Amino acid sequence: MTSDLRGGVALVTGASQGIGAAIALALADAGMTVWMVARTADVLERAAADVGPSARPFAADLTDPVARAALVDAVAAEGRALDVLVHNAGIIHLGRTDEASEDEFREQVEVNVLAPYALTRACLAQLRERQGQIVFINSSAGKTANPGVGQFAATQHAVRAIADSLRAEINADGVRVTVIHPGRTASPRQATIHAIENRPYAPEHLMQPSDVATVVLVALRLPRTAEVTEIAIRPMLKS
Repeated sequence: MTSDLRGGVALVTGASQGIGAAIALALADAGMTVWMVARTADVLERAAADVGPSARPFAADLTDPVARAALVDAVAAEGRALDVLVHNAGIIHLGRTDEASEDEFREQVEVNVLAPYALTRACLAQLRERQGQIVFINSSAGKTANPGVGQFAATQHAVRAIADSLRAEINADGVRVTVIHPGRTASPRQATIHAIENRPYAPEHLMQPSDVATVVLVALRLPRTAEVTEIAIRPMLKS
């Protein structure tokens, strides 16, 4: 039997657009209540409207400890502990080592590494209670660091290490941890990256956010006799 997600509670960060919005919609379609978290309230509200009555939009900057605590308290206040935590929020700054800003590196570490690490810690009691699941949406840069993305790749390698260690610590409590490494996926972020790289943006040639959401659901629904630890997915058409 597959794991049944119906009636469960999920939290998705970076849920206002792109991959995060697609994952939130897929989890809602699977019968879950979905807490959708992002920094920009108006964009988040529109995404939540697309998801429907199962959505719980919560605008927050997850680098802020007060905002993180308020989010976890809000989830707990509904009376149902968390079953699924999906880390999708993140930022990227491009630049070669001799040009990239140390301030930009610091910001990426704060958003991409420290915030999900701290949120995971804050949610662990609920996830242990429900024998829940944690998904880190990483990047192909979390496996290979190409020129110009050293800072971002370092944060993704760090998150992968955190996930691997966490998995070894909490599998015995019945909690599964999965890392997804998507390649280039059609999204507002990817459009910006293409512009910076001075490359034409053809979203139809990239993976779609719904492709990543489908993979996430497959991992979450896997029978409890197994665990997906890591998945790498790429666009079929290579640039």
